[in-house]
Amino acid sequence: MAAFLQLDQISKAFGAVTVADALSFDVQSGEALGVIGPNGAGKTSMFNLITGTLSPNSGRILFDGRDVTRSSAAKRCRAGMARSFQVPQPFSGMTVFENAMIAATQAGGMQGRAAEQFCLDVLHQTELLDRANTLAGGLTLLGRKRLELTRALCARPKLLMLDEIAGGLTEAECGALIQTIRDIHARGVTIIWIEHVVHALLAVVDRLIVIDFGRKIAEGAPKAIMESPEVQEIYLGIEADA
Repeated sequence: MAAFLQLDQISKAFGAVTVADALSFDVQSGEALGVIGPNGAGKTSMFNLITGTLSPNSGRILFDGRDVTRSSAAKRCRAGMARSFQVPQPFSGMTVFENAMIAATQAGGMQGRAAEQFCLDVLHQTELLDRANTLAGGLTLLGRKRLELTRALCARPKLLMLDEIAGGLTEAECGALIQTIRDIHARGVTIIWIEHVVHALLAVVDRLIVIDFGRKIAEGAPKAIMESPEVQEIYLGIEADA
């Protein structure tokens, strides 16, 4: 079966700083893939390369049967890619519903009542329906995280990319967000999730990859990856012979 998303030997450098070093991996349709690695490992740069806000120096990116390596970010979005950001970036002076509508109309290609109903359905799914008329700037951190998720879903993604969406949340807030992401995945949405809150990833993902200095250093079942001495040394700071 052909991969839904394939990174094939993707490399990117800014002068002497390499953010992707012959990076290759596949994602199958309907899979939830977790990505871990230390700060500065190149994880967010990888998302930028996938979505088209960065162009690789070499390699190919295939998405849904097409080579999108040189496609614009806008074309990739219309083809079904959507992402959240580490730091939520809502239109603070607009309501939650207005933020959702912008995503649905500008990225999701919807219009009129169909767009409005779709946004209401997504807000229900992300547990923000009761805050639909609240200004985005007045939301709590969990609310802003949920709005990031809402805006990404309103783009009607085939591939949803989450960038440290659980960061900064309390244990209870993180648990609530995990359940929402589980429900999204259960609906068949393919997910790539970068996260430092590892227990959140392990509650959702089918597979993990580990990135360090722009290179993939490990890939496999989550339990096996987290028990790997190399991963514990590089990512967790535990000496391999400890």
